Amino acid sequence: MPARTGSASTARVPTRAAVAAPSAAAPADPADPVDALIKSIRIPPRPSLLADLQAELASSDPSPERIGRIVAADVGMAGALLKLANSSLFGGRRAKSIEQAILFLGINQVAALMTGLLARQAIPVESAALANFWEVSAKRSHAMVFLSRRLRIGAPDIAHTFGLFCDTGMPLLVKRFPDYEATFLDAGAEQERSFTALEDERHSTNHAAVGTLLARNWGLSSDVSWAILHHHDYAVLEDEHTDDAVRSLVALSLLAERAIRRYQGHAGSPEWDKGGERARAYLSLDEDETAELLDELEEALHDDH
Repeated sequence: MPARTGSASTARVPTRAAVAAPSAAAPADPADPVDALIKSIRIPPRPSLLADLQAELASSDPSPERIGRIVAADVGMAGALLKLANSSLFGGRRAKSIEQAILFLGINQVAALMTGLLARQAIPVESAALANFWEVSAKRSHAMVFLSRRLRIGAPDIAHTFGLFCDTGMPLLVKRFPDYEATFLDAGAEQERSFTALEDERHSTNHAAVGTLLARNWGLSSDVSWAILHHHDYAVLEDEHTDDAVRSLVALSLLAERAIRRYQGHAGSPEWDKGGERARAYLSLDEDETAELLDELEEALHDDH
């Protein structure tokens, strides 16, 4: 798929080939100030537990028993996984052990949940403006799973991972730029320009580009990495050259954003105003179907509180 010329392009993120291959490194011009800027943003290394999980999943015959042993090696992770597995958005069944959680959810969903928990450990948020960052990210990931299952689009574990990681560039930019909090607040209120356009203007990079680099370095799927790059580039929904898996994640993320804003008590959503019509068209939803789906999703978010 050709690289798009959307809002994330100024960040000089890797081409899709590089995104698909975490070990690949694009050659950098040492005199290029944008490349120097990107190198100055600290991308947390992939946790060893995640590497172990991915190695098992990549084997010819992934074993639930071996995955259970990997998870159980970290008591805190195991407890958090059980809590997530027992939440209403994952079926509400009561898993009493890691083995039962894997049986109920499947190994791919367990890996997605563990990836999110490890991300939360590796990327602390030290910003008043982003105080609820991980809570909102968790809500988004749960909403993405709900929508993936409800509309039968894509794999729920991929939707879950994208929902958690799509904004992970934000706390990394907070650490790099002392004035990023103001950019975050201004971009969130922007009614016309894309969120990432304002970030590019002020910082010569944006959270979608940085999040893509994190996803690549952590070995996440190329669909997740590419959707992170374009999740504020709503023209991608009309680009037939872009993979359906990527366009579906971007479209579902807009529905999730609208539902979360309603859950938070906001009357409107600037992001939905910018891309909602394109998302509805891509998903073949009319206004009544969209309203009903958002009502169901908002109720599910309240049930999961």
